[in-house]
Amino acid sequence: MIRARISKSPLPHGHDSIAPVIDLSKTYAEQLARRASELETCCVHAGEENRHGALDTPIVQSSAFGFASAAEAAGAFSGENDAYIYGRWANPTVEALERKLTALEGAEDCAATASGMAAISGAVLSLCEAGSHIVAPRAMYAESARLLRERLPRLGITTTFVDALDPQSYARALTPATRLLYIETPNNPLLGVSDIAAIVAIAKGHRAATLADNTFATPFAQNPLALGVDLVIHSMTKALGGHGDAIGGAICGAHEAVERARDLVVKGFGGVISPFTAWLVARGLRTFALRQRQACESAATLAARLASSRHVAHVHHPSLASHVGHALASRQMHAFGSLLSFELKGSGTTSAIDAGRRVLEGVRTITHAVSLGDVRSLLTHPASTTHSTMPRQDREKAGIGDGLLRLSVGIEGTDDLWRDLEAALDASC
Repeated sequence: MIRARISKSPLPHGHDSIAPVIDLSKTYAEQLARRASELETCCVHAGEENRHGALDTPIVQSSAFGFASAAEAAGAFSGENDAYIYGRWANPTVEALERKLTALEGAEDCAATASGMAAISGAVLSLCEAGSHIVAPRAMYAESARLLRERLPRLGITTTFVDALDPQSYARALTPATRLLYIETPNNPLLGVSDIAAIVAIAKGHRAATLADNTFATPFAQNPLALGVDLVIHSMTKALGGHGDAIGGAICGAHEAVERARDLVVKGFGGVISPFTAWLVARGLRTFALRQRQACESAATLAARLASSRHVAHVHHPSLASHVGHALASRQMHAFGSLLSFELKGSGTTSAIDAGRRVLEGVRTITHAVSLGDVRSLLTHPASTTHSTMPRQDREKAGIGDGLLRLSVGIEGTDDLWRDLEAALDASC
């Protein structure tokens, strides 16, 4: 028996998991301030049980837990009490993190895992079995795509990849064996926006489940569960932890579905997060709303400035009116997010891919690294790094060109970031 887990975690007073959509009659800065104010108290206090007088949740670094009696031990294994048994099954520090993220996502339960990919693979396998069919986005995180394209077929699970910006592409791909509709929005790295509610409606009509990767948007910008999604997954390595020092994943949703995934990926496959890592992520979450407010505001400002640069062919960010998903993002998101990407023009004898390499080597404040959601701003070249495992024809179909650069905006000064980008662009293109 696994320790009785988290019951419905009540949201702190004033927090509403279905917040208003972006109000275009107000400035974006005002919108971000409102969203941050909804989450700030939740970020600090949710999940924090002050049992021993310590202001911080203690790091319980123990692989096993003692019992007061034989009866207590037997009751723990039979489910008659909630005594801790073994660190792979449950840990107080990990549970404190799970309660905090449960509140932020407006979920009933959350399972923390060893990595984002542990969460993704565990959630998918908890919903599918041999013979199952999945419909997933053509443009998505490359390692997720590789799981679906290369690894799961060996287990008898197949996937059809579709244009996720068109909900009807999901409907056209359905088969009698379809068990899961996979959503990633905004997607990686073009920030395309999928209509979550429309895809959920298609899934429900087919009695299939929906799974949404909310890593890019984060609970600050989007709550897929409020739009009917069954399970939400995160790479907590990114904006939730926020400091580039911890790797972890999370699965959020209804208690029964999360418990099924937890039993599979954490207890069964051993994808357990360490108590120290859980403590680091929980510490990062306390400043999550403040970090996202700054990063989202800077990202929109930089997107607008890049769109006016003579060196840039196109900018991908939902804040821009020119972005194909702008209107949809305004309806289903609380903020436009802290990720953007842009395509370089190249000029004369300088190709777009060579210009991209020079920009990467020319930035000084911005860091050339492949992750995202850090307090530091990170710049990467998807075609040669994060999406290099995708077949070239698949990359091209997804719109990921050789001159595309992805920028994860951190919390540095907006003007400092722009001066860095502008200087690198002028010197490289």
